[in-house]
Amino acid sequence: MAANQFQISNMRFIKRIVVGNDNPQNMRTEAEVQESMDTVNKCLAGTPRGYLLNIEKSFGLYNIGEHQIVLQYAVYHVGFDRKPMWLDDHG
Repeated sequence: MAANQFQISNMRFIKRIVVGNDNPQNMRTEAEVQESMDTVNKCLAGTPRGYLLNIEKSFGLYNIGEHQIVLQYAVYHVGFDRKPMWLDDHG
């Protein structure tokens, strides 16, 4: 059996990354959404390599005054064998 074969039991750290707008009271700018997507890409391509465990896709329909808005977002769950040093809990 190969030593670096994916095993779900080896996941010791899971990072949850929201891409999109999930809160109508705190709308994210396009730059913030792009920064979140860049974090997902870095997690999947960087060292240590992360594994995509799950993607939640959701939307919300909100009434703000007379306007109705739809917010869409995806939440990526990326698992790691160990927490990357470059990854902080604020991103």
